[in-house]
Amino acid sequence: MTAEARLAPTTFYREIARNRRRSWLLMGIVIVLLGLLGGAIGYATGFGWAGVAFAVVIATAMSIGSFFAGDALVMATSGAREIDRAKPAEQYQQLLNVVEEMRLAGGLPPPRVWVIDDTAPNAFATGRDAEHASVAVTTGLLQKLDREQLQGVIGHEMSHIGNLDIRFTLLVGVLVGSIALLADWFLRFTFWGGGRRSSSDSDRGGAGGLMAVIFILALVLAVVAPIIGRLVQAAVSRSRESLADATAVELTRNPIGLARALRTISDDPEVLEVANRATQHLYIVNPIKSFEERAKSLWDTHPPIGERVRNLENIAGQMGLLDG
Repeated sequence: MTAEARLAPTTFYREIARNRRRSWLLMGIVIVLLGLLGGAIGYATGFGWAGVAFAVVIATAMSIGSFFAGDALVMATSGAREIDRAKPAEQYQQLLNVVEEMRLAGGLPPPRVWVIDDTAPNAFATGRDAEHASVAVTTGLLQKLDREQLQGVIGHEMSHIGNLDIRFTLLVGVLVGSIALLADWFLRFTFWGGGRRSSSDSDRGGAGGLMAVIFILALVLAVVAPIIGRLVQAAVSRSRESLADATAVELTRNPIGLARALRTISDDPEVLEVANRATQHLYIVNPIKSFEERAKSLWDTHPPIGERVRNLENIAGQMGLLDG
């Protein structure tokens, strides 16, 4: 074994650890933001934490529903159809073989495998845990990628399952949803005069100056916090994509295959019509092309393809897989 090959595990394990730390840091930012917003609104309205708790309970209840039924909804809106493992069509046999290889490499249960009839190459994984996971690929992906590239893509998606990214991003989604719900409630409460009554009551209590400051702070947070929350949520998604890239190398031992796949998918000009803002973060490459009107770099849920490919090439260099 060469010195470069011995260094490779350190490279992708370090990448995995870095992205996990970043994900937890970003989630911590969302928690602090929710706490600041809830505290300011509770003090400004006089409702205390009762109103905050009510908003969080509603957001959590909605998220729990998504947790258990979200994968079925995603598959339905994506027009996906499940492959019959007992009698698979010949064109899907290679896909099933690669899925089996990658799930064995990751020590994971067999996922359900779905196909989306679309010529734009892409893929995603969903489900609440490894025992209830699904992998979906487009027909374009099967037509335009070779086996090495397909292995890289499936390794990436199985990494999402093994890393419990769906569960992690759901938790962040609950927090961000709570922020949005709480901010919207406060702005409506203020619009209908609740804030003015609360402020006058505080004036009589001799705390008008402090109350006014906190009320203004709560208003500012109610406007800004949802935007920050969405930005952090997108950053979490980018971090988990980088984590899945690094973990896929651990499964395939071939970063070049995934790097080539990312380039092929990214450079393909066809638009994945079934993708939308609610599902774009699931895909291995952002399905919303930069030339589309629905594209906004501010909310980009994926790291730049060039950055992802460079990271994979760096790992390949440590493994001695690059010439020169």
